[in-house]
Amino acid sequence: MNNPVMGLDIGTTKIGVLIGETDENGKLKILGVGTSPSEGLRKGVVVNIDKTVRSIRSAIEDAQLMAGVDVEDVYVGIAGDHIRSLNSRGVIAVYRTDNEITQQDVARVIEAARAVAIPMDREMLHVIPQEFIVDDQAGIKDPVGMSAVRLEADVHIVTGAVTSAQNIYKSVEKAGLKVADIVLEPLASAYSTLEDDEKELGVVLVDMGGGTTDMAVFIDDSIRHTASIGLGGKNVTSDVAIGIRTPLERAEEIKRSHGTCLRTGLEKSEYIVVPGVGGREQREVSRAVLASIIEPRMREIFNLVLAELRKTKLVDTLGAGIVLTGGGSLMHGAAELGEEIFNMPVKLGVPHSFGGLIECASTPIHATGVGLLQYGCMQREQSGSEKPYKEGTDKFREIIRKMSNWVKQYV
Repeated sequence: MNNPVMGLDIGTTKIGVLIGETDENGKLKILGVGTSPSEGLRKGVVVNIDKTVRSIRSAIEDAQLMAGVDVEDVYVGIAGDHIRSLNSRGVIAVYRTDNEITQQDVARVIEAARAVAIPMDREMLHVIPQEFIVDDQAGIKDPVGMSAVRLEADVHIVTGAVTSAQNIYKSVEKAGLKVADIVLEPLASAYSTLEDDEKELGVVLVDMGGGTTDMAVFIDDSIRHTASIGLGGKNVTSDVAIGIRTPLERAEEIKRSHGTCLRTGLEKSEYIVVPGVGGREQREVSRAVLASIIEPRMREIFNLVLAELRKTKLVDTLGAGIVLTGGGSLMHGAAELGEEIFNMPVKLGVPHSFGGLIECASTPIHATGVGLLQYGCMQREQSGSEKPYKEGTDKFREIIRKMSNWVKQYV
């Protein structure tokens, strides 16, 4: 077997584990998929390690049983409303007598760009180059070999709370695995769902999870902005449970099977049976009433995404529009409501470019997991089957170092 890779999507409502490998043509092949209800997390952040460990173990066992393999290390996604991002610029002089830019110069200018002050309780998760400026020539993707006196770099820096990353690491380790790398979830989702021409024209990936809605903006094939909004599908479920007075578990089932974002076009005679709380008698509720509960919350989430976009002043440069993914995007009418609010094309983002268990993984629910596998396979190919940690180094610091070097995918 060709050295299988595991991706772990730690979400607020579910834990998703995917196992895959690359075939002889270098294409990803999904071997196993495992999911379990997520306990111990709130808005993407671990609040109870023991419960999180149990959920992770359950999903891992299902995936490994389906794949028929055991995997020791895992690529883990990180998200949550503790994520922050900023853009920075670095400038250096090219010292060589022939003025040729080397790889060392690129490393120096990126290091200069990341020299920004951040609070002590935060860590840089990713430093991703957007473009290089060679003297006065902008828009350069790879300046190595060019001649210049001055080299500048625009980079996108993603930061997260140190404790949140540490708690994810501890949970995975207690579940019996080693963390090969930690990756920001909307970037992993973008890797599995976005096309190259979309990133070139300008696109926003909106990953609608259970506890948070994460977004990543791409223009000219470069990451321009990332953000996280502390609302997700769990808020919609809670609204439904309160609005029609039914248990949360049943509210989730009703939301998935009968829910819609669109109140128009619903027949007033369409009714659904709703079980009562605490043994109370069941009753009937119209789908129109259900839609009147769901639509305002979905509208609020989309409006918060739009407000975040307007802060960046990039709204008018998004030629490819919006791509919705994640479990929340499966709500009936989500794309239509998004087009109304964003006033631009909106489509559903489904993972692509893989084989194997296509029917199991070709869903927005597993966009992050498939992206983590694709990233992991690429890392294995670039570095060989290197061990997750180097001897004599602190494991968490080694993970942070590797996260900061996630550069080549978006250059």
